[in-house]
Amino acid sequence: MPRSMFAFPALYTATLIMLLGSGLLSTYIALRLAAEGAADQAGWLMAAHYAGLVLGGKFGHRLISQVGHVRAYVASGGVVTAAVIGHGLLDWIPAWMVLRFLIGLGMMCQYMVVESWLNEKAEPHKRGRVFSVYMAACYLGLTLGQLVLTVRPGLGLEPLLMVALCFALCLVPVATTRQIHPSPLKPAPLEPRFFLKRVPQSMTTVAVAGLTLGAFYGLGPIYAQGLGLSTREVGLFMGTCVFAGLVVQAPLGRLSDRFDRSLLIQLISLALALACVPLGLLTDMPLPALLALGFVVSLLLFSLYPLAVALSNAHVEQERRVALSAMLLVVFGIGACVGPLIAGELMNYAGPGLLYLFIAGCALILVWRVRPQPGQARQPADEAPLDRAVPLAMAGSSAAAATATAAVEPGEAPPAEQGGVAAQGDDDDEAAAGAPKVAP
Repeated sequence: MPRSMFAFPALYTATLIMLLGSGLLSTYIALRLAAEGAADQAGWLMAAHYAGLVLGGKFGHRLISQVGHVRAYVASGGVVTAAVIGHGLLDWIPAWMVLRFLIGLGMMCQYMVVESWLNEKAEPHKRGRVFSVYMAACYLGLTLGQLVLTVRPGLGLEPLLMVALCFALCLVPVATTRQIHPSPLKPAPLEPRFFLKRVPQSMTTVAVAGLTLGAFYGLGPIYAQGLGLSTREVGLFMGTCVFAGLVVQAPLGRLSDRFDRSLLIQLISLALALACVPLGLLTDMPLPALLALGFVVSLLLFSLYPLAVALSNAHVEQERRVALSAMLLVVFGIGACVGPLIAGELMNYAGPGLLYLFIAGCALILVWRVRPQPGQARQPADEAPLDRAVPLAMAGSSAAAATATAAVEPGEAPPAEQGGVAAQGDDDDEAAAGAPKVAP
C-alpha cells in the first residue's frame, strides 16, 4: 500500500469523524423537521448552513493567521460542538438557523486548516494520492453518517449527542499531532469579472452544481420520507446516494483525460435530466428500484463540480488558480444557498417529486448553455486536475488549485472557454506573463 496512505493519519482520521457527524446532522435535522410538520423550513436551514460556509472563508483566513492552524481548528470545533448541542436545547426554527450558520462557519475553518495543511506538507509527486485519500475519507464519513440512522433510527436527542461526540472527537487527532504545522494562509483575490469572462461555462456549471447539491443534501431526506420510507430506509437511501459520489471519481478521472470536458458536462447533464424523471414522477417504487435510481442519479450529479473545476483550470494561468478555486467555491456556495430555497418551495407546492424535477430542470440549463470546444487540446489530469466531487474548501484555500500546473508554454496564455474572452489587453497581459512550462 502506498506510503501516502499513511502520510497524514491524524488529518484523515479527523476528517472522517467530522464528516460522519456532519452527514448525520443534515439528515437528522431534515427528518426531525418533517416529523414535527415543519418540512417547509428545511430549505432555509440548509441555506443558512451554506451561507456560513461561504462567509467562513474570510473568517477562517483571519483566525488561522492570528492563532495558527491547530488552535483555529480546535476553536472552530468547539463552536460547532456547542451549536450542535444547541439544537437540543432550543426548539425554535430561527434559533436553529443561527446555529446552522455557526456550524457552517466553523466547519469551513476546519476544512481550510486540513486542506491547506495537506497541500503544503504533501510531497509534490504524491499530492494527488494524498488528496485522493482525503476525498475518500470525506465520502466515507458522509456515507457512514447516513447509515447511522439505519442502526439508530430514533429522532430524539440521541442523534444530536452522537453528532456532538463526533465533532468533539475530531479535535483529538489534530490537537495531538506531531507533524510540522503549515505556514499561515495568504488571501487570494476573487477577480469575479475576469473569471466570468474567461471561464463562463465553468462558472455556469459550478452554479448549477451548487443549486442541485444544496437541494439534494437539504431536502433529499424529506423526499425519501415523503415517499413513505421509514427512518432506516431514508438513511439507506441517502447513504447509497452519497456513496455514489465516491464510486464515480475513478472512472470520471479517466473520462476527463480522454474526452472534451465541455462535451462530458453536456452529455452527463442530459443523462442526469433523463434519469431524474422517474424519481420525480413515480411515487410508488420498490425500495431496490429507488436505491438503484438514486445511485445512478447521484453518479451523474456528483460529476458536475469536478469536471467544471478541471475545465476551468485548463483555461487559467497557474498564478491565478488559487483565486480561481476561491471564485468557484464562492459561486458554488451561493448556488447551494439558493437551491434548497427554490426546491423547498416547489416541494411544498406540488409534492416531494419536485426535488428531482428541479434537478432535471437545472441539468437542462447546462445542456443548453455548455457547448463542446472542437479543436482544443485536452489536458492530462496532472495538468488540469480533477478536483474533489464536492467542494470542501473555501475562498483562499490553496488546496483545490495548488496541485495544478500550467498547460501552456512560457509567455503564452491559456485559451478562454468557448464564449469566453481570451487574455488580452493590459490586465490580461499580466495574467499571461510568466506562465510556467508544462510540469512532467
